[in-house]
Amino acid sequence: MAASALMNVMIAAARKAGRGLARDFGEVEQLQVSVKGPANFVSAADHRSEETLFRELSKARPGYGFLMEERGAVAGPDKTHRWIVDPLDGTTNFLHGIPLFCIAIALERDNELVAGLVYNPILDELYTAEKGQGAFLNNRRLRVAARKTLADCVITTGIPHRGRPDHAKFVSECKVLMGQVAGIRRTGSAAIDLAWVAAGRFDGYLEHNLGPWDMAAGTVLVREAGGYVTDIDGGHEMFETKGIVAGNQAIHKALLGALAEARAAG
Repeated sequence: MAASALMNVMIAAARKAGRGLARDFGEVEQLQVSVKGPANFVSAADHRSEETLFRELSKARPGYGFLMEERGAVAGPDKTHRWIVDPLDGTTNFLHGIPLFCIAIALERDNELVAGLVYNPILDELYTAEKGQGAFLNNRRLRVAARKTLADCVITTGIPHRGRPDHAKFVSECKVLMGQVAGIRRTGSAAIDLAWVAAGRFDGYLEHNLGPWDMAAGTVLVREAGGYVTDIDGGHEMFETKGIVAGNQAIHKALLGALAEARAAG
């Protein structure tokens, strides 16, 4: 399926920023392993990617606003459109030479997500979706997995680490899930998690304490691949509550039930 003019703009910006990240990723292994050096290097790579995306998207669609992980909200004269951008999702993976990171771009129109792109420049996997047009991986149509019971499913999630909240909540939820699913995975990138749910690689996904830039692009992908995406309570306040649950209709419902079970268990 030929990409629309809008998607071509998003793809061009992502590929340009992706070339920079791929080049920087090749330098990571050459860095002296220290706290200061690699962290500063990755931060610089992150900012370079964001600057490229900001410049390219602004040039192609002047006036659109932005919500970006690094520079935050940038208002534009066009109040009906807003780009939501993560220039490097999976920073820790990037730092450790693990090729699971991506660029994520979403477009919001009148407060509704209408387009999403997730691009892993190392694996050269480009996930794209527009509202009503389906979801694609390198032009191949995507559908969420068809499994109906958690016992058959591989679920992905995030694990809170040092400096992150809700360790006890995660342990409680994981305890419930471990007794019900075939496997639990953690990629280190929320946008990739959602893209892989859209591609049917993962059956479902849940996570707390995310930013809009982590969720926006992948949300469009999953929905356009036939899946369901809500907040932890089954509503549509993901950006406000910072929590997300995704999967096909049956697995999404089962995951919401598992989370309620964990809450009830305290």
